[in-house]
Formats: sequence, structure tokens, C-alpha cells
Amino acid sequence: MIKKQQQPPMEDQLLEMQQQIGELTEALQRERADAANLRRRHDEQISGLKTMVKANVVRELLPALDNLERSLKHVPKGLEKNDYVKGVHATAKQFEKTLNDMGVHRIPTVGQVFNPRLHEAVAMEEGAGTVEVVAQELQPGYTLGNEVIRHAMVRVKMEEK
Repeated sequence: MIKKQQQPPMEDQLLEMQQQIGELTEALQRERADAANLRRRHDEQISGLKTMVKANVVRELLPALDNLERSLKHVPKGLEKNDYVKGVHATAKQFEKTLNDMGVHRIPTVGQVFNPRLHEAVAMEEGAGTVEVVAQELQPGYTLGNEVIRHAMVRVKMEEK
């Protein structure tokens, strides 16, 4: 005589399948969340890399802007209205506008409270006061977003604020 294997009741099979469906659904949700997190981290890394590359390019170009500005400070009085000098001045302005459009901003200096995160003090003037205030900008500094690309080199004086 052949013995028939006993099959679990249909309700037990149904419960087992529902449990498997629940486990598979949870696993799928975890995988989807992992994929979303991976995409988000990838996007953040790409954005950070773009910012870093932009900052490096700007860092390399700043000496050229510094030299343009320095040359404009030493234009002889008789040549101030010269078209050539006007062209150099326009080039420097265009350079600054392009930097601004890229999100690069000049750090405010003269009259500002000294901030070591933004300013690099290279000289200190005597003064009566308790607050360190920027008295003179020796070299401009720039930021890109929250990152300092180059600190502003400044002379600081003690003042009452």
C-alpha cells in the first residue's frame, strides 16, 4: 500500500506564502533605500568634486587678477583716460563678474572685525580698543560657497567697535 504524504492544510500554506511575501517586500524596500542612498552619496561626491575642481582653477587664476588690479593702481595720472587703460580696467571687471557668476566672492575686509577663518593678519597696528578690526587689505581673499579659496591678507588695528 502506498502511503500518501500529508499535505499541510491550505491555510498553513497561505500563511507561509504571506510570510514569504512580507519578507521579500521588506528586502525589496531595503534594497530600494540602499540604492537611493547610493545615488544621493554619488551626487554629493560629484558635487564636491566639481566644487574642488572649480576652487583649484580659481586659485590658479587669482594671481592674474591680482596683477591686473596692481597694474591699475599704478597707472600714471596722465594715462587714466587712455583707451588702453580703460580696456585693462574693463578686463579686470569682467574677470570679477565671471568669478561672481561662478559663486566666488571677495571676502569683505577693511572695517570688518578680524576673523581668522577669513583673514590672515600679517601686521598689527597699535590702537586703543579691545576689538581687532581690519585696517588695510594687502591682498584680497575669496570664498566659494562656505569654502575659503584664499584668505585675505590684512593689517589689523585694535579699535572700539
